[in-house]
Amino acid sequence: MMEILIDNESKLKEAAVSLLNFAGSEKIFLFQGEMGAGKTSLIKSICLQLGILENVSSPTYSLVNEYVYPHGKVYHFDFFRIKNESEAFDLGFEEYLVSGDYCFIEWPEMIPNLWPESFVKIKIIENEMGTRKISAQKH
Repeated sequence: MMEILIDNESKLKEAAVSLLNFAGSEKIFLFQGEMGAGKTSLIKSICLQLGILENVSSPTYSLVNEYVYPHGKVYHFDFFRIKNESEAFDLGFEEYLVSGDYCFIEWPEMIPNLWPESFVKIKIIENEMGTRKISAQKH
């Protein structure tokens, strides 16, 4: 397990580098945290560290965004608005998971029966002072 404290946006780069190093060869990340906790901001920073130069944004309405980086692709999911797991299944979610590419999944609690066997779970908790605690755990 790993924990990082973020007290300003400038520390996101360090956090992204640390999380990628912690993950090693694992490419599936589940991001948990309240609305506005910084999940998308952290994903943007991780994508930047991977070499993605295009605009990274939350796929709230499209459910998945695809980005290309020098060594493959990144799939960014946001399941906040789905009504049931069959919507993710119909999207071909399981095929993305076995692609060998990075999969960054926001609101994974909406699809608990579709979680892969192996992943890095990242939880972001914001305290009343605006500091965020990022914890990462391999599963």
